[in-house]
Amino acid sequence: MKIRQTPVGIAIGLAIVASPLIASIGTDGVQTILQADDLTVVAHGEKIYQEQCAACHGVQLEGQPNWRQRDGQGLLPAPPHDASGHTWHHADDLLFEITKYGPSVVIGDADYRSTMPAFANILSDEDIVAVLSFIKNSWPDNERQWQEEVNGNQIDSQLPKNRESNLLDRLLK
Repeated sequence: MKIRQTPVGIAIGLAIVASPLIASIGTDGVQTILQADDLTVVAHGEKIYQEQCAACHGVQLEGQPNWRQRDGQGLLPAPPHDASGHTWHHADDLLFEITKYGPSVVIGDADYRSTMPAFANILSDEDIVAVLSFIKNSWPDNERQWQEEVNGNQIDSQLPKNRESNLLDRLLK
């Protein structure tokens, strides 16, 4: 499901693009919402995940070993998508756009290299939403709640409220 965003002024838009905290505002002008509670979508997403993503990100969403350390070519291994990774730290729309367009497009750095392909020409938007909905459905309640607060705060760039400070908070300050 896509929800149209209201237009943002050029100055505000540039500030948004420059801020990693609010990168989830989108590069395509359309906000995507995942459907992690729709079990039909989740089941479809699991099938596609196993076909398209599990070879790198793991059958159990566990990612590759040492995923935070660049390899000999300077590339990061595939991160986990379970609660041990960082996927749940990002808003639905940002996850969708990274998957569809690739990280280099989303961060605005044509020189950024990744082994993950952009799936725009591989999967439909609905299939990408299904895969990401499957991933989101697997997260424990605390991570899902935190991520939903990120979704709610993506326009004003505030971190989720009403939770204890953690390492992520310290890194983002």
